Amino acid sequence: MQYRTIIRILGLLVAIFSVTMIPPALVSLIYKDGGGFPFVLAFVFSVIIGLSTWYPNRSEKADLKAREGFLIVVLFWLVLGAFGSLPLIFLEEPNLSLADAVFESFSGLTTTGATVLTGIEFLPKSVLYYRQQLQWLGGMGIIVLAVAVLPMLGVGGMQLYRAETPGPVKDSKMTPRIADTAKHLWYIYVSLTLACTLAYWSAGMGWFDAICHAFSTIAIGGFSTYDASMGHFNSPLINMICVFFLLIAAVNFSLHYAVVANRSLRSYIRDPELKVFLFIQGALILVCFAVLSSHNIFESGDETLNQAIFQAVSISTTAGFATDNFSAWPIFLPMLLIFSSFIGGCAGSTGGGMKVVRVFLLYLQGIRELNRLVHPRAIYSIKLGRKALPDKVVEAVWGFFSAYALVFVIIMLMLMGTGMDNITAFSATAACLNNLGPGLGDVASHFGDITDTAKWILTIAMVFGRLEIFTLLVLFTPTFWRG
Repeated sequence: MQYRTIIRILGLLVAIFSVTMIPPALVSLIYKDGGGFPFVLAFVFSVIIGLSTWYPNRSEKADLKAREGFLIVVLFWLVLGAFGSLPLIFLEEPNLSLADAVFESFSGLTTTGATVLTGIEFLPKSVLYYRQQLQWLGGMGIIVLAVAVLPMLGVGGMQLYRAETPGPVKDSKMTPRIADTAKHLWYIYVSLTLACTLAYWSAGMGWFDAICHAFSTIAIGGFSTYDASMGHFNSPLINMICVFFLLIAAVNFSLHYAVVANRSLRSYIRDPELKVFLFIQGALILVCFAVLSSHNIFESGDETLNQAIFQAVSISTTAGFATDNFSAWPIFLPMLLIFSSFIGGCAGSTGGGMKVVRVFLLYLQGIRELNRLVHPRAIYSIKLGRKALPDKVVEAVWGFFSAYALVFVIIMLMLMGTGMDNITAFSATAACLNNLGPGLGDVASHFGDITDTAKWILTIAMVFGRLEIFTLLVLFTPTFWRG
């Protein structure tokens, strides 16, 4: 294990991350909200720690292997989450505890969107902007951005990319060089963010709110600058703009790249995962609309449809934006939507959950086993589109599902051990492991009232969810450290 090389890379990346403290300080200067000093202090602290860690190891440039890649990715998220909490710790108002500051930082960086804060609209503009910026950076994965510059530092980035990029197939690259891949991902990401910002602004948001909500929409994060989330604007148009960009952000970004590069929508049309994703979205919307209509929750059919579309897409893509207190809807719907977040977005998107392609493969495997019961001697292959998948891919998906279920049960039991009731424990685990945000019970509106122990447990759950279980779980195996 090339420990000094790992320390050198981490030190340099922390120093680079410190630059992200500057925009919130500038926002504070523009709005004169008096909240800029904690960000300046955090910048100085981060850049000193980063450079002092990098400098003694600056000449260590050994090649990375897969093991080092996994370790760097995990350490990077843990270290960045910790350094990201510094401005929140230094703030005088609100005065956050260590557990609260770390929880909020990791929730932003992992695009979970769970918050311990209330009275959000009364916070300094710099703090509001910083929370949204954390989600935007975490949405695509800061590692992918770092991979674009690692080749210049004498370090190959493919190992990092494989460990960070979500989805069951890790070896596909859109361009021959990994740095080019990372750059193209970010070009698409930034372009979508700009388009979303302009759409929000044209629909009536101010520039500040438009930028902040575009950050969390494209990142499928869910943070807002208001306690009422998107409900604050009370605008069906803004709701539909949010839905449109959430659906785009929940699609595999390599598909977006293929469409742009080929100047053809054929890649969308042919992708089996996208078809399944859109089918799930459509089914959820129909069910929500039917149930809400039958209970006469809203005054008009148009409002019912708007709320059904928004809430179904927001929760199922793991964004977690709200226009209404969905936890107060007939209990069938909140539970259905929470369960839909287990599926989440497509592989290679900014969404959370297990990913559509994995759930689809589990379904196909189930169908194959049923067919084998009828025809034991027949040979059935699992196809994704026209491509037959090797059994090792299906086995990997089953392994992921098993590990996911195990981690979920352990975290939920640990939460119940802190005194949390079963509905709150279940939904809080789902909200954090799926990087969703809102839950039910005591965490329906915010996570500020749960114990510090529960917050630490859920912070770990967020990291497990963001790194898709295996990347973090592999560090707990003896084989990893012996290899």
